[in-house]
Amino acid sequence: MSKEEIFIGAIDQGTTSSRFIIYDQKARPIGSHQVEFTQFYPEAGWVEHDAVEILESVKVCMAKALDKATADGHNVDSGLKAIGLTNQRETTLIWSKSTGSPLYNAIVWMDARTSSVCRFSSSCFCLFVVSCQHYVILIVMEIEDLGYFWDLINTLFLDGINLNWNQKSFLNMGKLEKELSGGRTHFVETCGLPISTYFSAMKLIWLMENVDPVKQAIKSGDAMFGTMDTWLIWNLTGGVNGGLHVTDVSNASRTMLMNLKTLDWDKHTLETLGIPAEILPKIVSNSEVIGKIGKGWPITGIPISGCLGDQHAAMLGQACRKGEAKSTYGTGAFILLNTGEEIVQSKHGLLSTLAYKLGPEAPTNYALEGSIAIAGAAVQWLRDSLGIIATANDIEGLASQVDSTGGVYFVPAFNGLFAPWWRDDARGIVIGITRFTSKAHIARAVLESMCFQVNDVLDSMQKDAMEKGQKTHFVLRVDGGATVNNLLMQIQADLLGSPVVRPADIETTALGAAYAAGLAVGVWKEEEIFASGEKAKTSTRFKPALEEQLRKRKAESWCRAVERTFDLADLSL
Repeated sequence: MSKEEIFIGAIDQGTTSSRFIIYDQKARPIGSHQVEFTQFYPEAGWVEHDAVEILESVKVCMAKALDKATADGHNVDSGLKAIGLTNQRETTLIWSKSTGSPLYNAIVWMDARTSSVCRFSSSCFCLFVVSCQHYVILIVMEIEDLGYFWDLINTLFLDGINLNWNQKSFLNMGKLEKELSGGRTHFVETCGLPISTYFSAMKLIWLMENVDPVKQAIKSGDAMFGTMDTWLIWNLTGGVNGGLHVTDVSNASRTMLMNLKTLDWDKHTLETLGIPAEILPKIVSNSEVIGKIGKGWPITGIPISGCLGDQHAAMLGQACRKGEAKSTYGTGAFILLNTGEEIVQSKHGLLSTLAYKLGPEAPTNYALEGSIAIAGAAVQWLRDSLGIIATANDIEGLASQVDSTGGVYFVPAFNGLFAPWWRDDARGIVIGITRFTSKAHIARAVLESMCFQVNDVLDSMQKDAMEKGQKTHFVLRVDGGATVNNLLMQIQADLLGSPVVRPADIETTALGAAYAAGLAVGVWKEEEIFASGEKAKTSTRFKPALEEQLRKRKAESWCRAVERTFDLADLSL
């Protein structure tokens, strides 16, 4: 009698596409399907997704992957034991509890519409009305010192001037000023994150302040907030018919609202920002049975038992233990260093975040993260906006036509710069152009920009590690779609000055979600998952070939180019 086949499925809901991959018991993919979905750019710096289109893309991927695996002779229907889920992080959505419909498009993680909110969050701006005899004056005032401001108020009252304002609004703003004495880093101690356009809290505040259906739904108790994992799980488990409103610790850690120590929503932060706790999902671990898939999906009754944000899933897929780092090259690039059970506060522009928590009672692993907004997206820009290449894969051949950029540097600060710079006022530039410059030089400069940004983050990680008395050299494990580009990987090794290791299966994000799901239902044990990182005999290692002196000169030139991008957000169109 043949042994029963065992399978684990993984939903990988990314920034530009969704996919579903089915793995066998040896964690080998036996069926997969991928669907791209629409990117919306309603204004400069704004990026949105249609959440319903994303749901449909996931349904199609599940059905097609099942069909492919079945056609290859695998009995997935009876052997599928669980589903894991991984997703683009920070992307923010509010929907109606009663109808299940989104109240606005999902605001994507790279969206920069909240930059003005973030810039002014360290001071209080108040709009109020002053009426004096026959005149009514509207005053917008930046309040840096509330004590001085109240003295001014008292003086005006003594002079017989009547001030009228929305008391609730003013008190909230006054409270906000008191709470945000730390400016951009005010919440770092609790959530590990600076105030930035990147994180969900700022996007949620924008929705609450600017979208009438959201305001009404919150007032009536009909609003539900979530990142894309929450939206998917709610719909997978029934939607309006009893769907589960949950998120996991890794996704919650990217909202700016979760306390890294308690792993729960931080009441003080919610009160400071005016966000009602009632709209937030329950927080669960990365590996536990959350619920079962309901009717209306290609598979039903299967437990959802793993959920991680995409970069945390990649850490697990790469089997990164304490002291090990990985870099995922996708739309953006994300470098995480596992710091074990210790929360490390960076002094060099990195984020403190969750790595993973593999069960309700399991220890929590934390990480330092450097997030880069534009990596593979710059290649898409060359293809879709400039027409320099026809497909993303064409960039390797084009860039290979030259052996250097010819002095050209490209800084893809399309919507600002993330780690370690954190400049939302930065904008993209190409400098060093001469009559000698060709599209091949531009293409190579785009590849180099991805690698330079990764170097900046790794340099910050090394500085933080050195100050902690830890090892300062990390073997960089890489993954993500862009890593199929051998030239990119060689440039990364050259500019880094140390080897880069690429696994045979570069889709480690989906693999990490599958590992978490399989662990929860007993398909794998934790020691098996982490042993897999040591068994990577088919990995490809790229060794540096660039002279050290030239590498340092190029790094210095890159930093000069980055500095040229600052304070460009207000350029006239």
